[in-house]
Amino acid sequence: MKIKRKIETVVISDVHLGTYGCHAKHLLTYLNSINPKTLVLNGDIIDIWQFNKRYFPKSHLKVIKKIMTMASNGVEVIYITGNHDEMLRKFSNTTIGNISIVDKAVLELDGKKAWFFHGDVFDISIQNAKWLAKLGGYGYDILTLLNKLVNWYLEKRGKERFSLSKKVKNGVKGAVNYINDFERVISEIAIENEYDYVICGHIHEPKMKVFKNKHGKTTYLNSGDWIENFTALEYQFKRWKIYNFNHDKLAPFVVDDDIEDLEMKDLIAAITIVGRDKKK
Repeated sequence: MKIKRKIETVVISDVHLGTYGCHAKHLLTYLNSINPKTLVLNGDIIDIWQFNKRYFPKSHLKVIKKIMTMASNGVEVIYITGNHDEMLRKFSNTTIGNISIVDKAVLELDGKKAWFFHGDVFDISIQNAKWLAKLGGYGYDILTLLNKLVNWYLEKRGKERFSLSKKVKNGVKGAVNYINDFERVISEIAIENEYDYVICGHIHEPKMKVFKNKHGKTTYLNSGDWIENFTALEYQFKRWKIYNFNHDKLAPFVVDDDIEDLEMKDLIAAITIVGRDKKK
């Protein structure tokens, strides 16, 4: 019998279900290995921008079903909307069973205030030129698809995986400056509002860093993504940790038997069950 790790709060973001770059099987393995009290989905879980009916593999559906199952088993699931799933903002402040949809959240963790939001509200390219941001999203998707082919070849040769998109981002001075500015601005606002933690996603850059200024300090955290970094944030025993699927030891959990042969009708049934459980 496999023992799942009990964790108080888990944060994942930028899964981008429905795109070629999404590593849904890695995420499913991780979700099968944990038993959290609270699961925060911090935006861009389903990529509605690039949604294509012809490409939504079973592994992507299995992730959705797994989250539904966790909720029906008592896990509090907080879905925070992002820019790629902004259509869900029409349903902000809606609760279905143990699943709530919000644009932001503030939770108290052992007497400290934690501010959760996706982060796109601070992205000028999203706010002022959405068409350009969407075009960049398609380019990123093509790059990650190419990266899959490169890594398949490298793994066949017994060599380490390589991230083309990360190499491009780290090699462009403007991108590096943007990330630094993003982290600084968000942290300064968190300090101004007396938040002990500020947790976001959006830029696909896992990070845990303490920011200080003359008004105070805060801990900035970013959950990364499941496109290239395969990371999550875990809060347990009054401490935060960045979980890295590639580096951290992980028991060989497999896909749950009850979602092995998932079909769309099963997904609809899962949503119905979650809603019905709430009424009992």
